[in-house]
Amino acid sequence: MRRGVSVGVLVLVASIAATLGKEPTYTLEGALREARAHNPDILIAQKKIQATRGGLVEARAGYLPSVVSDGVYRKREREGDTRLRPEDYNVNLRVIEQLYTGGANGSRMEIARLKQRKAQAELASTTAQVEMNVRLAFSELLLDRERIHVREQSVGVLRQELQSQRERLKAGTVGELNVRRAQVSVANEEPELFQARSDLQNSYLRLGELLGRDARTVSDQPSFAVEGDLIYEPRHPDLNDCLARASVNRPEVHAAQIDIAIETQQLLLDRSATRPQIEAFAGYEVYNERDPALGREFNHGYVFGLNTTWAIFDGFATRGRMEATRARREAARRALEALRLSIASEVRSAFLDLEQADHVLDAELKNVQTANESLEIAKSNLAAGLGTQLDVLQAASDLTSTQTTRLSAIYLHNAALARLDRACGGEAKSLGANEEDGIGYEQAIQLTQPSRSLGR
Repeated sequence: MRRGVSVGVLVLVASIAATLGKEPTYTLEGALREARAHNPDILIAQKKIQATRGGLVEARAGYLPSVVSDGVYRKREREGDTRLRPEDYNVNLRVIEQLYTGGANGSRMEIARLKQRKAQAELASTTAQVEMNVRLAFSELLLDRERIHVREQSVGVLRQELQSQRERLKAGTVGELNVRRAQVSVANEEPELFQARSDLQNSYLRLGELLGRDARTVSDQPSFAVEGDLIYEPRHPDLNDCLARASVNRPEVHAAQIDIAIETQQLLLDRSATRPQIEAFAGYEVYNERDPALGREFNHGYVFGLNTTWAIFDGFATRGRMEATRARREAARRALEALRLSIASEVRSAFLDLEQADHVLDAELKNVQTANESLEIAKSNLAAGLGTQLDVLQAASDLTSTQTTRLSAIYLHNAALARLDRACGGEAKSLGANEEDGIGYEQAIQLTQPSRSLGR
């Protein structure tokens, strides 16, 4: 029985170790969740929100009473004949409540709230930017992986052609030139495959950085895997709708509006320095009387009263602060106007990129089919003695080029959608889609699936 328990424990430990050692696999949604939880920029923005909470607590302190204690002890050296006692001490404990601050407490409280809202808007902006970057990096990784498939298939086709020409050379049906041409074609295509593999490794590094994790292990292999295919997303948002959404939904606009409100409250806070400040206090005091003729040495009792201060003239310091605050408020208004123009330009630029990608993809849909047919025809003609080897090599090169261009067009379309969603300040689903515009939905789904064979 002990042996059975030991075996069970070993199996459990082995299964746990295998689970812990297994690299995680991310879908796009999984990568977005991982980035929201561990991306350094998002974590920094969250800490800034926590910092504003401390500022809010500090501003609220102006409405609450404060308890202060102070004291003094002095012992004087006697100089000549005097009846005064040489020691002097005073200790008190007071509760102070501000009765009137000229609006300073209200302005500080409102500024603290506005700063907290601005930090939340900046967190939303940072999160949206990181999500867009993750979508782009994830799509780029899928693109690089599909490019490797295309290049591997191309190298395979060219190597088959090289082998075929070598066999024909042995049979005496072709010359040495055909073999040399096939060798050159393979040699020209292999660097493209090496480049595609290097691009894939760089894509893992970029995505790992966005996810907040090291993308490399000791063996220099990716520490995580991705799941999914580079598939066309058939959405065609309306430009006017995107512009309207951007002007309302972008968190940067909200943050810029808050900057104006903060400077307005700061102006009120500056103006409060020209008004009187009134506070009430009550407490208990322990003190001594130095003159014996006036009473006993040790005294104590309650104390209460009002303190009032009013800066009638401060050398125009307050006036200078108010002038600087008005200038900052006007600058914030100009910055908001510039931001709106920049966002509109960003939306239009992403929309143009989306249209361009759709035009390229629309042209490549038929071009891929034509290139596939051309390669099959070239192979058939060569086998029948009606074509040349150059026709096959050129057809294979054309098919590889069209396959790569098609994949790039799919990536550019999806990347433009990601940038457009970011520019509009909303997620993809919130923008709506019109499947009847542009490329047909069924046609796009059928023809933009990643190819698994070069001659398909």
